[in-house]
Amino acid sequence: MNQPMQNRTHLRVASYNIRKAVGLDWRRDSDRILQVLHEIDADVVVLQESDKRVGQRSGVLPAAQLKSDLGYVMADLSIRPRSHGWHGNAIFYRQEGLDLKQSNRIHLPTLEPRGAVAARFTQPGVEIIGVHLGLTRRIRARQLSALRAYMERADHPVLMAGDFNMWARGGKAGDLLGRESEMILPGNSFHAARPTAPLDRFVLRGEIRQLSSHVHHSPLAARASDHLPVVIDAEVSQTCM
Repeated sequence: MNQPMQNRTHLRVASYNIRKAVGLDWRRDSDRILQVLHEIDADVVVLQESDKRVGQRSGVLPAAQLKSDLGYVMADLSIRPRSHGWHGNAIFYRQEGLDLKQSNRIHLPTLEPRGAVAARFTQPGVEIIGVHLGLTRRIRARQLSALRAYMERADHPVLMAGDFNMWARGGKAGDLLGRESEMILPGNSFHAARPTAPLDRFVLRGEIRQLSSHVHHSPLAARASDHLPVVIDAEVSQTCM
């Protein structure tokens, strides 16, 4: 009788609140964001505030250039033809080594135009969730409870990434997500000019573990947005016969 074997895959995921590509000089410059993403060289990029708030909610990055220069394609999450994602949440990924099975929008309790998005990959067998949580503690608690319920239905590893809008390092966030979830704080990512708060984080659930994580510091990242990107290198385990 064949015994199950563990197939392990390394994956680099970045999360970045790009503030609609408006830098600290108050200029919208999408090329700076692309250069920062080039510095990070992630397999999957989860973005927040990737679409404009008004009008047609157009995406602020050149999708064609993202594909030609960096190899990223966009998970289909938008409900508007010119948007990158949903409520500004977008997921870009490299098709080499990643096979997208499905993408979907996750409705969260909110008083603001916010939600979560997800992309599930058959290879390497992981689901990536992108979030931008609310500004008030009560709303965040309800949103985290909804995300916990969503993750508990998954029969595969899950990696959640995004701007959690949490200033404190402790608190009840871990309890709200359950014991089977691990919250990762790479470091202080806000404000980019003088980072003092760990707003941007990761959550792992299932057969996935952190190898390393960090806040991406570079002269360009310190100007391109008011957030610094956060990066995690993770190992996904798949059981196969």
